[in-house]
Amino acid sequence: MPYHHGDLRRALLDTALEAIGEHGPAAVSLRDVARRAGVSHAAPTHHFRDKAGLLTALATEGWSLLADALGEAAGQGFGEVGVGYVLFATSHPAHFAVMRAPGLARADDPELQAAMRRAEAQLQSGAERFATGSGRGNSATALAAWSLVHGLAALLLEGAVAPEPGSDVATLARDVTAHLRPPP
Repeated sequence: MPYHHGDLRRALLDTALEAIGEHGPAAVSLRDVARRAGVSHAAPTHHFRDKAGLLTALATEGWSLLADALGEAAGQGFGEVGVGYVLFATSHPAHFAVMRAPGLARADDPELQAAMRRAEAQLQSGAERFATGSGRGNSATALAAWSLVHGLAALLLEGAVAPEPGSDVATLARDVTAHLRPPP
């Protein structure tokens, strides 16, 4: 839908998310985003300077949304933090794709780093609560749990697995995270 008025930056981000959903983050171009948004090819450069700026903004937004989702789930136990991760990935696939695309965003961007740290802190906090009293394995526990839920999210996004008929992603994620156990 062509841009007419209002928040051009938001319109460009939304248009880019749509394009990423169709072709992936590496294939996105500012010209295509401008064309899709119905603005001049130079308009995106006023907000993002270049493709890396656009993808950095999307990655920052994605990490912030993930941190919020994990924060909402944090009080419900570590398994629910994992469910929140999977639900985020499957409900924001374009953001998730940009977040996982190395070298496309500016890794040294302070806002991106802050958003990543906030999400990482939510994951780490959940893992530490999960492993409380074990005396070992907090970082390994966090990595194992992240690997499990990240792998499930990737499998769902790739279409390699799907919830059983009559079920949903949250139920599948809960079934999978139920296999997580704190270290002895």
